[in-house]
Amino acid sequence: MKNLLCNSLFFGVAISIIGYEIGLSLKRKFKWSILNPLLISIIIVIASLLVLKVDYDSYYSGAKYLSYLLTPATVCLAIPLYQQLELLKSNWKAIIAGITAGVITSLTTVLILCFIFHFNHAQYVTLLPKSITTAIGMGISEELGGIVTITVAVIIITGVFGNIIGEFVLRIFVIENKIAKGLALGTASHAIGTVKAMELGEIEGAMSSLAIVVSGLLTVIGASIFCNFL
Repeated sequence: MKNLLCNSLFFGVAISIIGYEIGLSLKRKFKWSILNPLLISIIIVIASLLVLKVDYDSYYSGAKYLSYLLTPATVCLAIPLYQQLELLKSNWKAIIAGITAGVITSLTTVLILCFIFHFNHAQYVTLLPKSITTAIGMGISEELGGIVTITVAVIIITGVFGNIIGEFVLRIFVIENKIAKGLALGTASHAIGTVKAMELGEIEGAMSSLAIVVSGLLTVIGASIFCNFL
């Protein structure tokens, strides 16, 4: 059985999709934020690999084909942004200020926590790109001398965590403006947060899509500066 699974081209794709579908079903049934489909699928995939004793390389040889869908899926985020173009033009100053504040807060928080826990430089720069998309974050981490694999894990955890508690945090601070909601979710938890923003509404989704791009660019600049602080 193990050899069959290891040699199967579709095992990685199949177990990933099945895990995600189970997560979707649980989310629809119970309506709990903690039952995030991505989080559930990650748990199911890890458990399946451990139980079946399938190594990661064998799993990834099939699952990597799902990654090819990432680029067109990201490009599709431009559609809701285009639909809200007039809203973007009329609020561009507040939007840029909000995203900039979010990026600076993210970088500063990482710096403070690394000082508190006495992290070394490599560990510090590994965490700096935690709130941006994986593709950009991996590049920043590698360029600055971080641990790329941990960076990927941290980015995913940040996104899932933001997706789960994002709406709750917005309620606590009584943030009702749709533009602010979208910018907060996109800046703090990249594409996974944008999924939650799109659930809240079209404007939230469009602003979150914009935040992913702008915060990524600003983090590239900010990380190159903040990396010298520790």
